[in-house]
Amino acid sequence: MNMNFKRALLPTLIAGITLTTSAQKAVPNGWHLADPGTSGYNGISLDKAYQFLNGKKSQTVVVAVIDSGIDTTHEDLKPILWTNPKEIPGNGIDDDKNGYVDDVHGWNFLGGKDGRNVGKDSYEAARVYHRWKEKFGNITDPSKLSPADKDQYTMWAKAKNDAVKDVDMNSIALVRKIYDEVKRGDSVIAKDLGKTTYSVKDLKTYNPTVKEAEAFKRIMVGTAAQNNNNTDITNRNLLDEIESEISKADAATTAPQNYRGDIVKDNEADINDRFYGNNDVMAIGADHGTHVSGIIAAARGNKKGMDGIASNVRIMMVRAV
Repeated sequence: MNMNFKRALLPTLIAGITLTTSAQKAVPNGWHLADPGTSGYNGISLDKAYQFLNGKKSQTVVVAVIDSGIDTTHEDLKPILWTNPKEIPGNGIDDDKNGYVDDVHGWNFLGGKDGRNVGKDSYEAARVYHRWKEKFGNITDPSKLSPADKDQYTMWAKAKNDAVKDVDMNSIALVRKIYDEVKRGDSVIAKDLGKTTYSVKDLKTYNPTVKEAEAFKRIMVGTAAQNNNNTDITNRNLLDEIESEISKADAATTAPQNYRGDIVKDNEADINDRFYGNNDVMAIGADHGTHVSGIIAAARGNKKGMDGIASNVRIMMVRAV
């Protein structure tokens, strides 16, 4: 999920939850690949590129996607997954001796050796800010610092700006006030629909019976409208965004929990610390990485979902977010 919270969701919550989806012309599947001159859609003219390449020989390219993970069971992605030819899947042995056991389709750098995965993380700027707050918090003249400390101070000052000054406490205070109502509305809709996770698409024919459910439906529909009418946005996406912003505000005054340290147990400040994580590239919340991988290389011409841009590509997933 990659919503712009401040531009879309936060104003929707605060402004009385009044946004609605405007009627728009249906956009054809694969419009982003189309030719503007012949289709009227601002695509990338991919067919013209393939016409130019017709008859030319290509070499397979391995693309490392650094993202949230990938759905290795997806029918449009299974044919284009990179598979490590030197690794025997599931034998628990580092067959290719590269330091990563069973790295069949890539590697998950946000996993623990015990199989657990980081599903929730803290705000990086807040971690940096609180890590060096005691060291630099009272510095009035950074020009007197040593060269090494100056570099750290510059990073700390930027983190402070992001973690403290970039937080709209007044807006967050309003969100806190209505958050319980939002959760009540979500629970009512979930019960009515008979599913814990539902999308804006599921709400098309849903008629709320209580005001909290009506309000949360408006939030979801309004946020979809502000995100290119993306009806695949789910209730969990929205709640995660709200909780993330509240956590970010909390982190401005309180050191955040070290989720990564509890699970991954690596030293993120040491660039030479490389051998950590696990091979679970699907992990938790692989939606965004799956989406990006599909844009790049979803199997072409199989009439399943969308066509990827590149036809001779293998996707290696590197989970890092």
